[in-house]
Amino acid sequence: MNILIVIAIPCCYMASFVRSAPLPELPGVNRTLVEDPGFQELVERSHSLIQKVLLSIPEAHKSCIHTETLQLNSAENAKLVVMAANIGIPSAPVLKVVSDNFTLETCLSRMSEGIQLHRALLSAVLPRLDKKDRVNELLADTRDLLVQIHKMQKMVQGESAVQPTPPALNLRLPGEYEVQVATHLTLVQLQSFGQDMVRSLRSLQQSSEEETES
Repeated sequence: MNILIVIAIPCCYMASFVRSAPLPELPGVNRTLVEDPGFQELVERSHSLIQKVLLSIPEAHKSCIHTETLQLNSAENAKLVVMAANIGIPSAPVLKVVSDNFTLETCLSRMSEGIQLHRALLSAVLPRLDKKDRVNELLADTRDLLVQIHKMQKMVQGESAVQPTPPALNLRLPGEYEVQVATHLTLVQLQSFGQDMVRSLRSLQQSSEEETES
């Protein structure tokens, strides 16, 4: 999803899974594996962790960003697209709900890539921040989330599952304002990507619930 697309998360939305359509019958999806209790436990853990990340982002933003014009959920963020490119902030990988054109393997791979990207971005700006506690908490939670995603990948692909290497970043941060913008846009993008993860994980979890109730 584009770095500048931000969708508000109502509290009721974050409180629990919202019922959705079951996972479609697709040749590339092993329903027996997806509905396995061990896999579903990993889905639930991942969902809980990404919820925690999303709920922590506003406080992290508040603690780090003191430039008044940089607001987390603001239409003004669209005006920073050129600056994001100049700083060198990569876009998050596109993440969709599993379908005939977007396999479970691809979905998990994009989740892994996206979380590693945002961990790398947060780690890059961390030394330049005055207040680091909230960002360190995000790094810890995203690390735990990555572990769960990797476990799901191993269940889907076996021990041969190849984990992407963390991206090599070369952020151009000559001054305090650039650091503020980079941190702000990283949190904006992480929020958007996290919302996509919630939808993808919810669809996998709903698959099991629907089958159980039928």
